[in-house]
Amino acid sequence: MKVYIVGKGAVGSFLGAELERIGVDVIYAPRDLAAITPVDADVAIVAVKAYDTPGAIATLRAAIRNPQTCVFVTPQNGIGNEELLAEAFGADNVVAAALTVPVGRDRDGNAGAAGAGGLALSPMGRNAYNWLVATFASTGMPVWVIEDWRALKWSKLSLNVLANAACAILNVLPDRLVHYDAVFPLEILMLREVRAVMRRLKVVPVDLPRYPVRALMTLSTMPLQVGCLMLGHRIAHGRGNKPPSLLLDLRAGKHRSEVSVLNGAVAREGARLGVATPVNAVYARVLEDIVQMPQLWAKYRENPHALAAEVEAERERMESARVRSSAR
Repeated sequence: MKVYIVGKGAVGSFLGAELERIGVDVIYAPRDLAAITPVDADVAIVAVKAYDTPGAIATLRAAIRNPQTCVFVTPQNGIGNEELLAEAFGADNVVAAALTVPVGRDRDGNAGAAGAGGLALSPMGRNAYNWLVATFASTGMPVWVIEDWRALKWSKLSLNVLANAACAILNVLPDRLVHYDAVFPLEILMLREVRAVMRRLKVVPVDLPRYPVRALMTLSTMPLQVGCLMLGHRIAHGRGNKPPSLLLDLRAGKHRSEVSVLNGAVAREGARLGVATPVNAVYARVLEDIVQMPQLWAKYRENPHALAAEVEAERERMESARVRSSAR
C-alpha cells in the first residue's frame, strides 16, 4: 500500500509514522507545487489546517495519478473540509476522520502519542473501505467506524471548541480560563448553541475514542452552575496547562485561524437555520478581527469582562432582531 500525506505537522507526521511502522509506503507532499512528483497512491491523507485545504487539493490534483482509485482521508478539524474534497474527487472517494490521540513531539522533533485516544472513520459515500479500517487498526490504535460522517465531524467540533477560542482571545491557558467567572459560563452556553444547531440539522452526537461526547452534550443541559463545576474539573485536570490550537496559532503570529470552521461554522449554520448563537458568533468575529488586526488583542488579553460584554451586546442584538422579525 502507498499513502500520500499532505501536511507534515503533528497529525500528518504521527499518522505517517504509525503507518510506516507496519510496513506501509508513506510519501509526504513537498511544500512547493513545482517539486511534486506524480504517484500511484492508494490513500491520500489531508493533514493540513482547514484554511489550507484548497492548497492541499491543488497539491493532490498534481500528485495523484489516478484519483478515481484513491481514497482521500481527512482527519482535519472543523466543518467544510469533506465537502471541498468531495467536490474535487467525489464523495465516494472521501472518508471523514477524527483523531483523538493527543500528539506531541520528542526532542528530535518526532511525533508520537502523548496520551490515549484513537481514530474514528466515516466514509462519505457508499463504499465501506473495510481494508482501510483494518490497515489503521493494524497499528494498534483503536479505530472506530461511525455511520454518519456529519455526526463524526460535529461531535469532534464540540470537543475542539472547548476552552479554545476564549483562551486565544484572552491569551490564557485553560486552567486559568476556568477561574474567570465572567467568561467560563459562556463555555456551557457555547455548547448549548452547538447542541441546538446539531438538533436543527438532525445530527445526533456520537462518542469518539476516549471522549464521551454524548455525556458532554448532556452536561451542557444541566443548570449553569453545575455544568461549570463539572466542565471546569474536566478541563483543569485534562489539558489545563496546554495551549489550545487557536491560541498557538495566534501566538505564532499566523494571519489565518481555524476559528472560522469551528465557532464560525456554528454561527453560520445558526444564522441559516434561525438558531441564536451569540457566543459562537462573538468568539468567531473577535478572534478573526484579532488575527487581521493584532493590535486589537490588547483590548482582550486577560480581560474577561471585555469579552463577556461583547457576548451580551450580541445577545441583545440577536434578540432585538428576533422581535422585529416576529412583529412583521
